[in-house]
Amino acid sequence: MGIMSFLRNRAGIILVVVIGFAITAFLIGDAIRLGSPFWREKENEVGIVADEVIVLQDFNNKVEANTNNFKRQMGHQNLNAQMTAYVVENTWNQTVSQILIDKETNRLGMQVSKNELNDLITGKNPDPKVVQTFGDPQTGEVNRSQLGAFLERVKTQDPRSEMSQQWTSFLLGIRRNRLAQKYNEFVRNSLYVTSLEAREDYNQRNRLANFRYVTLDYASVPDKSASITDQDYKDYYQENKYRFKNPQETRSLEYVVFDAIPSQADSAEVKTKVDKLFTEFKATTNDSLFVAINSDTKRPISYIEKGHLDPKVDAVVFEASRGALVGPIFSNGVYTMVKVLDGKISPDSVRASHILINPTAEGGIEKAKAKADSIRNIIQIGAESFASLASKYGTDASKDKGGSLGTFGRGAMIPEFEEAVFNGKSGDLKVITTQFGVHVIRIDNQKGASKVVKVALVDKALVSSSKTQQDYYAKASAFLSNVDDAESFDEQAKKMKHPKLLAENVLPNSASIPGIDSPREIIRWAYKASEGDIAKQIFESGNKFVIAKLLSIQPKGTLSLEQVKKQIKPLVVNRVKAKLLLEKLDHALAGVSSIDQVAAKLNKSVVPVENIVFANPILPGIGQESKLVGTLFGSQPNKLSKAIDGDHGVYAFVVTRFTNPSPLSNVLRQKQQIAQNLLQRASSEAYKVLIDRANIKDNRIRFF
Repeated sequence: MGIMSFLRNRAGIILVVVIGFAITAFLIGDAIRLGSPFWREKENEVGIVADEVIVLQDFNNKVEANTNNFKRQMGHQNLNAQMTAYVVENTWNQTVSQILIDKETNRLGMQVSKNELNDLITGKNPDPKVVQTFGDPQTGEVNRSQLGAFLERVKTQDPRSEMSQQWTSFLLGIRRNRLAQKYNEFVRNSLYVTSLEAREDYNQRNRLANFRYVTLDYASVPDKSASITDQDYKDYYQENKYRFKNPQETRSLEYVVFDAIPSQADSAEVKTKVDKLFTEFKATTNDSLFVAINSDTKRPISYIEKGHLDPKVDAVVFEASRGALVGPIFSNGVYTMVKVLDGKISPDSVRASHILINPTAEGGIEKAKAKADSIRNIIQIGAESFASLASKYGTDASKDKGGSLGTFGRGAMIPEFEEAVFNGKSGDLKVITTQFGVHVIRIDNQKGASKVVKVALVDKALVSSSKTQQDYYAKASAFLSNVDDAESFDEQAKKMKHPKLLAENVLPNSASIPGIDSPREIIRWAYKASEGDIAKQIFESGNKFVIAKLLSIQPKGTLSLEQVKKQIKPLVVNRVKAKLLLEKLDHALAGVSSIDQVAAKLNKSVVPVENIVFANPILPGIGQESKLVGTLFGSQPNKLSKAIDGDHGVYAFVVTRFTNPSPLSNVLRQKQQIAQNLLQRASSEAYKVLIDRANIKDNRIRFF
């Protein structure tokens, strides 16, 4: 009975708890089944900008697209750590800018109407992206027929098709560009320069001052004579606190590097292998296969221009005769041997167009060649333009630009394509086959002429053997095994006479630190560690083994006195010196009426200066002295000044003459000049304000 009574009295509470537990279990179970638990949702956030989440997949897609563009522009197939970091950083900046501009223009009610967007596509003054994409290579103007044909094709496509999606993305890009233009114009039009500002600026730039001064420079006082107190630091810090704002968190590291440089035995072993390769290279009858098997870089056999090889190799190769075998030449840690196969005079650059036929879609390579031959015949008889045929039959992105590939130099294209366009003349039509398919090529133009050589190149880097790397890894392991805190880290470095490297104010997305080209793993660790932590692992970067210590964390916001103490010490020292020298100068100023008397008391020379302007406070032979120049322009002529502390020393002066400029005759022109300077900075300054006001969280360090 007791239990039943208890259940009856507590039934409501129990029911609520049970239902609540069931709902929670259901949600958790559902999340687990979906494979994305709700507590892990933020794991896919690359960042948050003004409350808008940047999702990893979307950001990765942008990075991939920008990486491909960068490779095409730079002519690289692979990007090193610095290049990759550059692409990621640019992608992040583009994404942040896009979000902030979109939000701000939306807040201001700015729009791009449908008619305005249409006008940017088909109007008299199309957007530059339209001109670039649909431009006629011959005229530089939009090919209206090509554009019209493309728009008709888009109308027939399913909205979910790749072409429709690409076109939608293209339109969004144009819309964003136009909104950004409107916003920048809005900011520029909000600027106004008054007549009073124009006259004041004119006077600051043209009113001249002649004066004479005596100085006691800070360098004349030994640093050990300037006894600094804690109060000196505090006073300077409080007066200059605004200067110590850290825009984002940074971290400082100390680390030791065990560099497994090749030993003498390694060098001898590699040299023996290279000499053997040289003999085999000389005897081979299949240069392409030999290069593919034995060269580190596996550079395809092709014609190259002077300056594209290591300078030591380049100088010899371009003087060698046809058939010569050059090398082995050792330079920058690499042995290089080159077989010179040919030499000739060739164009420096080519402008070309092509129509790419996909053999798979045509039912085989022979059918693709037959179609390419038919297209070439149509172009030759003038029945239809190259651009329109490219739009109809092309299968790569160039089809939307009339097949235009623009202007490029050697090394930008694969060897077969390059051979075709550089070994011909303007106007030639050719059909070739490459790994990408069958091409109908038109050589639009060729520029310049210089010597090129066809080379087969084999290179071998001097690298450390596995034994050498193991030896250095063992040294790093021995170091780490004797380290458990910051103090023992320093002691061990001193004991092993191993120099410590310092990387100060490292950003989360830094691409390099001193002595380390690929430090991403080290930096990721640093942003998870606490001050004084020693990494429990040995980081590897190429042949280098690194043991790191997190020295300090500089948080976002105003840094503390302790965090900037080392940075401000020279300035505080000068301030203490200034007190000593001001006292000395005040004593010299007492009871005198001329600057010459002051100089005599101090056993110093009087320095004359002419034609100083307020807008350029540079003291000849010393440097910038803003306080001094500002003070003298507020002084009376022929009146001895008080002692003034500057950036480089303390000063006493007397103004001998002011020369006023002629009256400003054209106020409007002066206003326009000032406004022009403001306009050049307006957009970037306005964007800085948007950045400062936005709550930006950057999580890229988790993923890149």
